[in-house]
Amino acid sequence: MKFYRLALLKAYFDEGYGFTSYFKYLIAFYGMASLDVKVTMIVGLAYGVSCFGIGWLIFKSRFKNAQIEVQNRVNPFVDEMRKVYKS
Repeated sequence: MKFYRLALLKAYFDEGYGFTSYFKYLIAFYGMASLDVKVTMIVGLAYGVSCFGIGWLIFKSRFKNAQIEVQNRVNPFVDEMRKVYKS
């Protein structure tokens, strides 16, 4: 598995970015309203790093497993498979 570590890091960032995606609009609005490019870039960089950290926490706290289980509860295919393997 040559690119496993890279894919894991990408999954951390993607999960954190998806969880906090509404903040990107606040950062963009601040950048357009203030026209302070330097501060906006610093806040954007901090946001990117925090996305990675939040994604890591989501995976390590097993919150991701809970999200998948909630999705499975409303998925008809999973419901049918559970019934088949239960009997």
